[in-house]
Amino acid sequence: MGNVIVIEHLTLDGVMQSPGHADEDPRDGFGFGGWAASRQDARMQQVMGAHMGQDWALLAGRTTYVRFADFWPKQGDNPFTLALNQATKYVASTTLREPLGWQNSVLLEGDAADAVARLKRDVAANLVVFGSGVLVRSLMRHKLVDEFVLLTHPLVLGTGRRLFEQPGDCAALELVESAVTETGVSIGVYRPAEAK
Repeated sequence: MGNVIVIEHLTLDGVMQSPGHADEDPRDGFGFGGWAASRQDARMQQVMGAHMGQDWALLAGRTTYVRFADFWPKQGDNPFTLALNQATKYVASTTLREPLGWQNSVLLEGDAADAVARLKRDVAANLVVFGSGVLVRSLMRHKLVDEFVLLTHPLVLGTGRRLFEQPGDCAALELVESAVTETGVSIGVYRPAEAK
């Protein structure tokens, strides 16, 4: 049985939009794309890799999948591109149609939460989510997220899409691991807290 592990870059004010590069996600006129790139370091990659595990698959919503599929296969020979190309990619979308263009991609049928619940039961690999805020919030509401790895950057943007932005996004979480990188990024690993 696999776990759903959400790995997100956030600013101090909770923005998750477009951390990787300038034109990653300009929706709503967002002009701060690439805000996380300068703080990447070996410790961050080590923590992320440890929580992905040896056996993992990518779980993505439509927007993240389309952006990843357009970007990562063109990045040449690097470990992250290789890992993403080789991984099975499960895609939650009601608008995309098969066949999907990126190798090893599978379109989930029906309701995303139901499909992910089936995957958790039937797939041994960890299901790792990057970005995909709409999908993450849906999975939270259905209590399907097993772990959050939140990489909080020492930056306030004041605008942009946030991971937790809906009234129904409330959840009690327990901090199970923490670290701070040399670039000042605070990494917190959280799991749903047991009801007391």
